[in-house]
Amino acid sequence: MLLGFNMLLWTPFVTEVDFPTFGELKKSGYDGVELPIFEGSPEHYRKVGQAIRDNGLRCTAVGIIPEEAKNCTSNDPKVRAAGLDHLKWLIDCLEAAGGEVLCGPFYQPLATFTGDPPTADEMAGAVEVHKQAARYASLKNIKLSVEPLNRFECYLLNTVQDAAALVAKVDEPNYGLLYDTFHANIEEKDPVGVIKPNMACINHVHLSENDRGTPGKGHIPWASTFEAIRSTGYDQWYVIEAFGRSLPEVAAATRVWRDFFPTKQEVYQFGHDFLRDQWSRAA
Repeated sequence: MLLGFNMLLWTPFVTEVDFPTFGELKKSGYDGVELPIFEGSPEHYRKVGQAIRDNGLRCTAVGIIPEEAKNCTSNDPKVRAAGLDHLKWLIDCLEAAGGEVLCGPFYQPLATFTGDPPTADEMAGAVEVHKQAARYASLKNIKLSVEPLNRFECYLLNTVQDAAALVAKVDEPNYGLLYDTFHANIEEKDPVGVIKPNMACINHVHLSENDRGTPGKGHIPWASTFEAIRSTGYDQWYVIEAFGRSLPEVAAATRVWRDFFPTKQEVYQFGHDFLRDQWSRAA
């Protein structure tokens, strides 16, 4: 089990100010960190990546589509081309950091809706752009992991089955889907039952409590979740994702307006200890 922690608990843009956190996470037992890549340059992330390695950690990253002008599902080929350029920038930044997996809902802007289900043309646009992005990422030894989100955040991909269908159409060996316990808890009829049938497509996992707080202090069925995943032989990245109110821009994007935990340390230390224990019990 490779256990990481998403840096969005502290910041949407990691800088030198955040480097001491890497040491805290290493001391707590983590294998890596997940970087939010929403701005910056490859040169910036090269420095961040060196600090991560200096603390004995590895890294993954999360990225999004920031605006309609870069929507990968657009009917406009110029917009899709801009979306591909954005994905290449994300990949270049992660390569500079020495990262391994780029995950996230990198297909359409968040909280933008048509009021209808996704069309065949919108899905075809995502397939076209993501296939090219996956081939570009393969040259950098980076995996792409597309994330289905709950229906309040997007409409192209809401379930694991939706994402698995996209993975099948993209059909590139380094392209898979992200299984997220938070989103599955909202959208799946059987959040645990969807794991095994789709495990061939799952190449990254987010561990998030039902309220986005401390893992193990809510109602996500952790024991059965780990049993299902471990039974398939998956032993790659598991990343804790938790959000608080301390960062207004992150709180607004994640719809957080109340406290889910007393301290950040509880989230990463209790979360680490609890999830390592759950993993070992699932053997």
